[in-house]
Amino acid sequence: MSSWQSLSAHVVAGHRVASGANGNPRFPGGTLHMQAPYFKALGVDLGAYHPGTLNVSIAPCRYSVRCARQTFRNIKWHPVEPAEDFSFFDVRLIRPDAAAVVGLIYFPHPDTKPEHFQQPDVLELLLPFVEGLDYGAELRLEIPADQMLIECPGLA
Repeated sequence: MSSWQSLSAHVVAGHRVASGANGNPRFPGGTLHMQAPYFKALGVDLGAYHPGTLNVSIAPCRYSVRCARQTFRNIKWHPVEPAEDFSFFDVRLIRPDAAAVVGLIYFPHPDTKPEHFQQPDVLELLLPFVEGLDYGAELRLEIPADQMLIECPGLA
């Protein structure tokens, strides 16, 4: 079992496409709603998670992929959009005075993703609904070191 890296993060605005909150008619109900049956058939059931991503910035840190918990290639989840590759990583959200919340990092591979790119310091989290996570909210994440490498300037 890998050790878990702990790092600070804060909630940032996303594109609101995963949840469908942006109202884009190409993605009725949101991209996660459309993708969920494909992921479930491959062994990742998103049913326990809020149907949208929580976007968090880990700046000034950056991440790089080591070995995902699961990776799915060439998923044709949309009738018109091109197939994409996706990976999932374990994550724990740590908040003071509350139990840890266990979830996944949702990672559409940038090289197969047609639009809605994330900044290099932003992670998209799939979690059960958590109260009080407004934009700017500070939190701590724990991520397995064997799944993602987290590098922060000035930290040895």
